[in-house]
Amino acid sequence: MHTISIRRLGLALGTACGVFYLGCVLVMLTAPKDAVVRFFNSIMHGWNVEPIMRWDMPWWEAVLGTIEITILGWLFGALVAAVYNLSAGRGR
Repeated sequence: MHTISIRRLGLALGTACGVFYLGCVLVMLTAPKDAVVRFFNSIMHGWNVEPIMRWDMPWWEAVLGTIEITILGWLFGALVAAVYNLSAGRGR
């Protein structure tokens, strides 16, 4: 029976989410405001994100956000692996 490691998939997805979050932070810190708004509007299929964007976020909130999104990604990855393993066992 093929199973997926719950810890490994959780770590992989959690790490990927954390890296993407840091990439988002880096874009917001380095790119001009209008370019950032255009970039995120295009990702959100034209939904205007400008009113909800914060430009004055302290560094510690960015660190906390990275930790939180990494934990949520880990939990989601672990859930996917657990559901896969449960369904793989019942398929036989």
